[in-house]
Amino acid sequence: MVSNSPHTALTDRSSAATAQAILQRSVWAARAYADFDAAAVSRIVSRVVAVAESKAGHYAEWAVRETGFGVVEHKRLKNIACSRGLLDAYTDSDFVTPRLQPDAKIVEIPRPAGVVLALTPSTNPVSSVYFKTILALMTRNSIVICPHPRARECCIDAANTLAEAAVAAGAPDGVIQVIEHPSIPLLNTLMADARTSVILATGGGDMVRSAYRSGNPALGVGPANVPVLVDRTADIKAAAERIVDSKSFDNSILCTNESVLIVERAVSDELSNQLRHQGAHILKPDERDRIRATVFPDTHFDARYVGRSADYIAEAAGLRVPSGTKILVAPFDLIVPEEPLAHEKLCPVLGYTTVPTADDGIAAARSLLRITGAGHSAAIHSNDAETVLKFSTQMPVYRVSVNVGNSLGSAGFHTNLAPTMTIGTGFFGRSSLGENLQPAHLVHWSRIAYNADATVAFPNFGSLTLPRPIEGPTPPYPLPSNDAGHGLPAETMAADRGDAALRAELRRLIFEELTDMMRS
Repeated sequence: MVSNSPHTALTDRSSAATAQAILQRSVWAARAYADFDAAAVSRIVSRVVAVAESKAGHYAEWAVRETGFGVVEHKRLKNIACSRGLLDAYTDSDFVTPRLQPDAKIVEIPRPAGVVLALTPSTNPVSSVYFKTILALMTRNSIVICPHPRARECCIDAANTLAEAAVAAGAPDGVIQVIEHPSIPLLNTLMADARTSVILATGGGDMVRSAYRSGNPALGVGPANVPVLVDRTADIKAAAERIVDSKSFDNSILCTNESVLIVERAVSDELSNQLRHQGAHILKPDERDRIRATVFPDTHFDARYVGRSADYIAEAAGLRVPSGTKILVAPFDLIVPEEPLAHEKLCPVLGYTTVPTADDGIAAARSLLRITGAGHSAAIHSNDAETVLKFSTQMPVYRVSVNVGNSLGSAGFHTNLAPTMTIGTGFFGRSSLGENLQPAHLVHWSRIAYNADATVAFPNFGSLTLPRPIEGPTPPYPLPSNDAGHGLPAETMAADRGDAALRAELRRLIFEELTDMMRS
């Protein structure tokens, strides 16, 4: 059992009362953090990243033990990518300092979202906690993390660890909170509350749709079903290696994993041989049928096989496969909705079909995306620029990875796309986000625009400093004297009661709450 901490939101009250306590504290932290300057934000983010990176292996092992999903070493790599890798990717970005455009006579002021409500999945639990928390800190937002129940304990511990690091580096109390006992009523209350500024929804379709229906801004994702075209111009050996490595990465638990391999017939035999050399087992027709029946009983994907190894799935189907098998390749003929293998598979089972020409492959890939996965991603292995362009323009997706494994290619870790754990599916996939989630999506810019007439002066804003720099430690969250403190130490509460400035801040917050209630 995870022990309570000052950053863990307890749920021993009603959902409404709990949501009230969580959001009030988060709003306070967001308002305080919005005044931090770039140097202070950088210090906090750097400290949190260092702690997250140091615990990457610890939480990788914990996540696999708690959920039963994935591969420890691969989760460790994802945790590093979503901490140190994320900081490195945005090391030259500034989401805090006002921007000047003297020629256009415009000043741009960064405006953080405020309170971020982050829903994290069981498939990529701690890497999602890392990713969303660091994005929120980079942009001066507070964050409330609601973990998936199946990955609750590792996520709670990880969030509390990051929160302690942030506060130690000078961040406001409550800038990172985590819900210890997530429930549907509590989550619905948090999502619908006007104090929630934006919802980052990563998870099942029902949960994402609930976020969109909440009435608050939501950045969600859609399902994947990645088609991969290999044409006759591809480097077949390299393509086979990349595909097997990608499909087997973390036992295919990333939504960007390859779903169906569409191969130009002229190179099918060569590719099959190379896939075998890389650790793929090509299923015979009777073996394929047994795998299909096991993974898709009643034609629906069985969640018991999410993130399980190829050996585990083969054994469940009553098959014996060569030692060291990384993925199971299941050949089939027609890409139609009635074929279960043409649907998304969050496990190392890869559909395989052949086509006469690359153009036929493009048509087949479009058929796959009509079943599911529109807006998400696709991949192609080809050395013909014309084919790559034709494939890319005809796929209803927002990411096309070329000559790279799609699991980490479309996620931005093996390409120069924005590194992310949240893949927006845009107009095609009925999502509000059509690109990889990144810090820029959690900050908007107010623009001061002067008269364009050359005779109207534009002042020198270069000497102004906005926001004000923070000096010294940030005071703790102000609590009333009769509040149990949600686990805060007594000396912290005593300091709260003795600080006149904090009492004034608390009175202001209460006044604003009463004003909002009267308006509603």
